[in-house]
Amino acid sequence: MKQKSIILTGGGTAGHVSLNQAIIPSLIKEGYDVHYIGSFDGIEKELITESFPDVPYHSIASGKLRRYFSMKNFSDPFKVLAGVGQAFRIIRKVKPSIIFSKGGFVSVPVVIAAKLAKIPVVIHESDVTPGLANKIALPFSSHVFTIFQDTLKYLPSDKATCTGSIVREQLFTGNATKGKKRCGFEEDKKILLVMGGSLGSVVLNDALRNNLPELLNEFNVIHLCGKGNVDTTLNRLKGYKQFEYVTSELPDLLYAADFIVSRAGSNSIFEFLALKKPMLLVPLSASKSRGDQILNANIFERQGFAHVLEEELLTKNTFMKAIDTLSKRKDVMIEAMEKAESPKTPDEMVQLILQYEK
Repeated sequence: MKQKSIILTGGGTAGHVSLNQAIIPSLIKEGYDVHYIGSFDGIEKELITESFPDVPYHSIASGKLRRYFSMKNFSDPFKVLAGVGQAFRIIRKVKPSIIFSKGGFVSVPVVIAAKLAKIPVVIHESDVTPGLANKIALPFSSHVFTIFQDTLKYLPSDKATCTGSIVREQLFTGNATKGKKRCGFEEDKKILLVMGGSLGSVVLNDALRNNLPELLNEFNVIHLCGKGNVDTTLNRLKGYKQFEYVTSELPDLLYAADFIVSRAGSNSIFEFLALKKPMLLVPLSASKSRGDQILNANIFERQGFAHVLEEELLTKNTFMKAIDTLSKRKDVMIEAMEKAESPKTPDEMVQLILQYEK
């Protein structure tokens, strides 16, 4: 009997890859030949090829989907068309029984090509409101899964299901002792982990570094600052450890952390919730995004899982006040998180996806 194949796609940010990373081991366990379609130089290529070197990675052209005026908006549709042709040839060669898309601009050509090849597509939306790529993909899909119940009101009722969060099993393999050792922390202080997403955040980086002398009186600080954002003048600062970006080490660092300061991408905040880590969320402002992180953060704050500081209000002083509030509300947040619904396992998510295969 011929082995069944599946193609996964999604990229642009780590958030558009993490669920795919979570379900690949489950798909392999189910006996599927797993392939990945991503961009030539996006973060998805690095994450997938490093984590799963035996999973064939196929690169295609893709234009970026912009909500603002740019001259590239005139040339990028041709890249998308080229990507559709490339994805179609890959699909014809791999012959998958289903395609799973996590979104991001690279997924658009793949989903369109899948429709042309008559291969069913299941897409996944992590945020409260569907992203632009998934809006475009929706007419070409068989079904869409969501994390938030509120998202269903933006989608056709006959092809959308809320699953709740899905958290990769590797997350729970973290070891706090290893995380502390990795950072070289010597003093027994509470640990504050600050991260601005895979691309980093200038405003979070600046807010943290402007307050480092005061923060280090109370905390050891782990700083995931984004690629190209390491400040080498701080490398020898006791109690402060900075990384551009981490992959396999992240579970250890999360386990070591007592508090987390982060943007409000849904994949990340649900991982913090699963580990019951009190969090200060600084969502990407509406002027820089479609406002999805603001909605994510507000829902978490209403449920008692997080404290929120709007980016427009972020200053040296408000950052420290928010950290103080976070410290004081630690026990209340953990109590609320302990009552939250448990996330689905990757195995459960895989079974939901496979029910739509050809």
